[in-house]
Amino acid sequence: MLRLLLTALIASSAPAQTVEEWVHGKVATQKGLKGTPPGTIGPAGLLWKERAPNAPPLPAFQPPTSLAPLVKAVRPGVVNIATRNEDTKRALGSGFVINPDGLVVTNNHVVERAQRIQVRLADGREFDAVVVGRDPATDLALLRLPDAKELPTVTLGDSDLLEIGDWVVAIGNPFGLDMSVTHGLISARERVIGVGVFDDFIQTNALINPGNSGGPLFDMRGDVVGVTTAIDSRGLGIGYAVPINFVKDLLPNLLDNGRPERGWLGLNVQEVGEGTGRTPVVVDVFTGSPAEKAGLRPGDRVVKIGGKPVQRYQQILRRVALLQPGTVVKVEVVRGGRTFEFAATLAQRPSVEALKAMNSGGRIDALGVALRALDPNAAASLGMEPGLRVEAIVPGGPAELAGLAMGDVIVEVNREAVTSLKDFDAALGEAEPTEDVLLKIRRGQSLRYVAVHPRT
Repeated sequence: MLRLLLTALIASSAPAQTVEEWVHGKVATQKGLKGTPPGTIGPAGLLWKERAPNAPPLPAFQPPTSLAPLVKAVRPGVVNIATRNEDTKRALGSGFVINPDGLVVTNNHVVERAQRIQVRLADGREFDAVVVGRDPATDLALLRLPDAKELPTVTLGDSDLLEIGDWVVAIGNPFGLDMSVTHGLISARERVIGVGVFDDFIQTNALINPGNSGGPLFDMRGDVVGVTTAIDSRGLGIGYAVPINFVKDLLPNLLDNGRPERGWLGLNVQEVGEGTGRTPVVVDVFTGSPAEKAGLRPGDRVVKIGGKPVQRYQQILRRVALLQPGTVVKVEVVRGGRTFEFAATLAQRPSVEALKAMNSGGRIDALGVALRALDPNAAASLGMEPGLRVEAIVPGGPAELAGLAMGDVIVEVNREAVTSLKDFDAALGEAEPTEDVLLKIRRGQSLRYVAVHPRT
């Protein structure tokens, strides 16, 4: 049987070809394809597009040439930072001079444990530095060189004007190699990398290494548009810088207070819409807060803070919290189809405990949830019926176990509409203590029912 199978396989296999036979066969095949009808390739009859030798360049694009003139002009304002701590360990970082009298910007993590800080300029001069102020939350620090005068400085630019694809140059001291220069592109803006509420990074592929921390990121005008801060450990070509406009908002705070005194507006917002149409809507205005004194109301759609557009709650938080109390901030809102601008004088941000107390509405212990009645104006602006907004949830409580989330709006309890805490208590009072409570909630633009087993 095996012999018959092998004989059949050998008989069915094609005979070996010489090179000449193989070539002749391919030629014959190609000749046969000439009669094949062509596919549709467009009205112009072209399979692809090529640029003519005399064609004009792309509009508004100028290919980069040598960056040497830019580097030569800005390099004197870049500094090397060496630190020593109680363990006599030496750390290296970078920074840049923003003031002729010796104010230097760098990262907080470069200097936070230092007992001695030495700054060396590009011309070789060395100074001892003292910390004027630092902010661990944003990883920024401001130093002073007490004995310095008439130092070369950099110029701060406008990071809001950056676009993806813009050329940038990073100068720093990676691995202790003084004044190393790398260049690349802006890869992304407003990048969130998970370090906290102040996430708002420029992403660049300009090579950044240990020792670059705190150094400047320059645009093609020679202006500083970012402070190089972090790298992505998963691969090369991904670095992050704090936008310089972010830094400019914080610097007066650090200079005056030594640490950030956080500003506070006194409102809660909820985002509606998606993409470019996303807008924060005011759902609560705290009594006696700067927002209330300025005239803001629930239902207002916040479109600008300090003259800059906002689309997310985090943008409002960042722009307000970086400013010190007493700063006057313009808040632009849309109310009833009309645009209004209010001037709010920021107050000192309350402690975490005080904020929790302000946010804790009526506490429903049986369900483990804190509620606040949604203002009718806010409800209308959010495109929903009035109800009770979930402000806080007890960890491990019945509400959390049932899947409720902060920001949910309860509109019915056991098929009864509720618009106040009194309504909620009355609806719970009509139910048996051991029976599940049926809640109708709105989450975003969708409605759903949730059954909550009360705590007995």
